[in-house]
Amino acid sequence: MKKILLIAAAALICVNAVAQKAEKEKADEGFVFTTVKANPVTSVKNQASSGTCWCFSALSFVESEAIRKGTATSDIDLSEMFIVGNTYIDRAVKYIRTDGNLSYGQGSSCKDVFYSMKDHGIVPNVEMPGLNYGTELHRHAELAAGCKGFVQAIATNPNRKLTPVWKEALKGIIEAYLGKFPEEFTVDGKQFTPMTYFESLKIDPADYIDFTSWTHLPYYEMSPVEVGDNWRWESAYNVHLDEMIEIIDHAIEKGYTVAWGADVSEQGFTRNGIGVAPDPEFIAKAREAGSDEARWLGVTSSTAKFEVKGPVKEITVTPELRQEGYDDKSTTDDHGMHIFGIAKDQNGTKYYMVKNSWGTSSKYEGIWYISEAYLRYKTMDFLVNKEALPKDIKKKCGIK
Repeated sequence: MKKILLIAAAALICVNAVAQKAEKEKADEGFVFTTVKANPVTSVKNQASSGTCWCFSALSFVESEAIRKGTATSDIDLSEMFIVGNTYIDRAVKYIRTDGNLSYGQGSSCKDVFYSMKDHGIVPNVEMPGLNYGTELHRHAELAAGCKGFVQAIATNPNRKLTPVWKEALKGIIEAYLGKFPEEFTVDGKQFTPMTYFESLKIDPADYIDFTSWTHLPYYEMSPVEVGDNWRWESAYNVHLDEMIEIIDHAIEKGYTVAWGADVSEQGFTRNGIGVAPDPEFIAKAREAGSDEARWLGVTSSTAKFEVKGPVKEITVTPELRQEGYDDKSTTDDHGMHIFGIAKDQNGTKYYMVKNSWGTSSKYEGIWYISEAYLRYKTMDFLVNKEALPKDIKKKCGIK
């Protein structure tokens, strides 16, 4: 009997060793993603040293909409700097009307792209790449400082009555950096103006609706998006947290994409293509010196910043937790991106496929995989075609 017990114990040890080896091999794989649904997007761009993610993400969204509608092909490339330049001027008008009591800077909102296209049209990127100052990548610090200094001076003009040429003067500053605003150009042998080109894409700004989810706002009503960069005071429909996920999932399933505004300051949002919301207890355990989790997360001490290298245990995000982050400013309006698909990791966990505007040097060549937990926790707002909405949510909001 003793011999049998010893053999059984040895066998159990062997089985455990094999299981541990298999688990380690699985962990060493890192993330293994399988695409569930991916809708068409254009190539990844690089906003470089410019605070214009709002424009890169929203124009990427517009490009996908034009492809979906059949009014453009996959090589469409719209000019971010045409939108940015016009927005600097539009924003200056409101800044001066409010005597400077408005934010004026590089940041803005995705919906600004639609306002700008409606008022000014759009042009292909080749017509206005916006690199008139001699670099290969965008560098906007000097441009932003020059524009802000100018409009601040105009807003405090001691004569009070403004001349009719101050907007032309501001336009001159912008064109010195970004290039002349095109008035006519040719695409595929056909002559366009910015407005007729916009019309050719058949993008109706009225079709695009902003959503958010906070507990301090009434549900199914529109309220201003309460962030400093929302200088137009654009409003969004407030929906329940589960409905926020339902809208995004429904849109992707039906072939639509989503322009997404989020906080990316969390350690779980890596610079190598991953966004997860690790459970604090998991992180604490991972910080134990010499633990397997510490190796897994790249932690070398109890104070070191960890690096997510594979699937982790994540927090359960409630509306209350989400609201707490917004109220204590640990969730802020950081970055705009473009959600275009859904994938699953090797454990079956759902991730959203997100096109970023930081170039292609990251692990997934400019694509980020964002877990549902992260999206629930750190979404500020998002924009979607109203035709992509689930019928019941559309009805609750009174959207026609």
